[in-house]
Amino acid sequence: MQSLIESLSVGAWQHWMPALKTTMRVLAIIIVAWLLYQFIHRLIQQFRIFMALKTQGTEEIKRIETLTRVFRYTATVAITVIAGMLILTELGMSIAPILGAAGVVGVAVGFGAQSLVKDYFTGLFLLLENQIRQGDVVDVAGKSGEVEEITLRYMRLRDGEGAVHYIPNSLVTTVTNRTRDFAYAVIDIGIDYKENIDDVLDIMRAVSRDLRNTPDFGPKILTDIEIDGVEKLGDSAVTLRGRIKTPPLEQWSVKREFLKRLKAALDVHNVEIPLPHMTLRVAQDKDRTSQANNVVPIPKGD
Repeated sequence: MQSLIESLSVGAWQHWMPALKTTMRVLAIIIVAWLLYQFIHRLIQQFRIFMALKTQGTEEIKRIETLTRVFRYTATVAITVIAGMLILTELGMSIAPILGAAGVVGVAVGFGAQSLVKDYFTGLFLLLENQIRQGDVVDVAGKSGEVEEITLRYMRLRDGEGAVHYIPNSLVTTVTNRTRDFAYAVIDIGIDYKENIDDVLDIMRAVSRDLRNTPDFGPKILTDIEIDGVEKLGDSAVTLRGRIKTPPLEQWSVKREFLKRLKAALDVHNVEIPLPHMTLRVAQDKDRTSQANNVVPIPKGD
């Protein structure tokens, strides 16, 4: 009886031994993949810190942040795919047919999803050429907003109203980056035709100097206002234009505060900002008017 029990135990152990070994190998692959992911993640993090310490400008720091996100995403995908193939091999599934089928499917998908391939190629060059970085304010594919995320396949923008736009990289043909190096706050002001243009330009210069001397907006203004002069002679106003050089993303706040102070200064100097108006003149024909006055009324018959 005891020998029968021992033989059954040995048989059961021999039966479950391959499954146990396979399980242990699968767990080992998962653990190694996790450790490799942690190592690469730490390596990328150290690379980001090292490059940030060697870089002084905020623009380069944003580029490094964007590249590290892409590297981390690429490493995660590569480790997951390799670990999955090794696990399938340990489970007794041949990956050769899978790779062959993947090649055939890849060719079919390549023909049927050319835009997807174009997404990755365009995204790669966008990152390599440093056209767009996370945190930039850009205009692409008819949408404007701040870049919250950029990958090899798409970019995510959030506009001023809080709406989120997902734009495939294949749709990006022209990029307008509003946060590269510096920006200009463009000021257009309309005045009445009877006002003295030189006096108004002096008021604009004085407002710019006062604004630059304030502690809140002084660091946001790089140079004094550049006066371009008369921009347009409109139907009811003369449009004057100037611009103020600012750091990236500060042009809008500087413009709002400048316009606020300029309105107050124009009110103090009694400079009129005209409202659109239209003058109508009715032409009269003197000959027809005189003839109409000499017309003899025709009496009506009974």
